[in-house]
Amino acid sequence: MKIPVTITDKAFEEIIKIRDRKQIPEKYGLRIGINGAGCAGVSYMLGFDTPSQEDGTFNLPGLTVYISKKHTLYLFGLTLDFHEGPEGSGFVFTNPSATAPG
Repeated sequence: MKIPVTITDKAFEEIIKIRDRKQIPEKYGLRIGINGAGCAGVSYMLGFDTPSQEDGTFNLPGLTVYISKKHTLYLFGLTLDFHEGPEGSGFVFTNPSATAPG
């Protein structure tokens, strides 16, 4: 099965840097999911975690990604990127197929 989220090269590099800097044990993978969906839209989450039975497991070169099967629909087609700017830096989820309100 193909991972439903595209992870940019910059985001991937930052994930690996964080994992190495924080010395995250190998048994942990990157969990991508949602915290909830409401009036303001979907709130996404990232973190290092161990797998559960409800997860889809995606093995990327050098990184295992866990996504709850219940969250896959909300994540399908999204791109995870890492942005740096004068206001700060952080991970950003975008939907390349979304259209701007007009």
